[in-house]
Amino acid sequence: MTRTPLRPALAEAIETLRVAGVPSPRADAEQLAAHMLSVDRSRLLLAPLLTAEQLADYRALVARRAQRIPLQHLTGCAAMGSIELEVGPGVFVPRPETELLFAWALARLAAAGHDHPPIVVDLCTGSGALALAIAHARPDAAVHAVELDPDALRWARRNADLRIAAGDTPITLYADDATDPGLLTELDGRVDILVTNPPYIPSGAQLAPEVAEHDPRRALFAGVDGLDVIRPMIPVIARLLRPGGAAAIEHDDSNGAQVAELLAADGGFADIAEHPDLAGKPRFVAAVRS
Repeated sequence: MTRTPLRPALAEAIETLRVAGVPSPRADAEQLAAHMLSVDRSRLLLAPLLTAEQLADYRALVARRAQRIPLQHLTGCAAMGSIELEVGPGVFVPRPETELLFAWALARLAAAGHDHPPIVVDLCTGSGALALAIAHARPDAAVHAVELDPDALRWARRNADLRIAAGDTPITLYADDATDPGLLTELDGRVDILVTNPPYIPSGAQLAPEVAEHDPRRALFAGVDGLDVIRPMIPVIARLLRPGGAAAIEHDDSNGAQVAELLAADGGFADIAEHPDLAGKPRFVAAVRS
């Protein structure tokens, strides 16, 4: 049986993805190989020679990625914190930038030193990424997650069931609108931490094919300025947070200042701060309920 070394197959894949315009051809080629071989990416060089069938499977995956199908749709998963979530058509793929929002939430929970089980709310939860990652990291927290889109909610429920099977604390999922003035009234003035990665892209923005052709439009766009969801969400956030509770809102890199201004205009927030991502672009705004 003819077998092929992995290294030349990787080099071929990297070049194929580079020519196709994939932004991270080496990383994607390696992740696809790791997925195909069911090994950790760091152990790829220890993989045995590829069979003809494995080589054909790998080239098929690379060809689909070269068509700009999202990497996560091909591997079936995306990471948040130390957990993996199942994703695919019909749900927004969590981005690495949102890890900063997750880290902020954990740091805030740790610094607060609550004398009670903290209450956390995730609005526009999508796949459940933030809610489930927080519940995994803080099993003492009562985590509530809200999602309006039925397709996304199915993915969130599926991921929530998988995390329960893995031994995590269950979260509470709601099929509801994050901008509804009557949302979660039973939690009024009780929430310690609120996070949200809502639709926030301005309607005229140009997007990569992976996003424009595969992420649900409802999870992406929010009017001409990208604030059609964030704007009506702010009174809901103010109502839910307890005094001293904190919220963080992810936003488009074009409107960090506008989100900060909306929070300031509400009059119920203090310590409003804009936070950049690792590339230095505005990524989320945090504020404390006064």
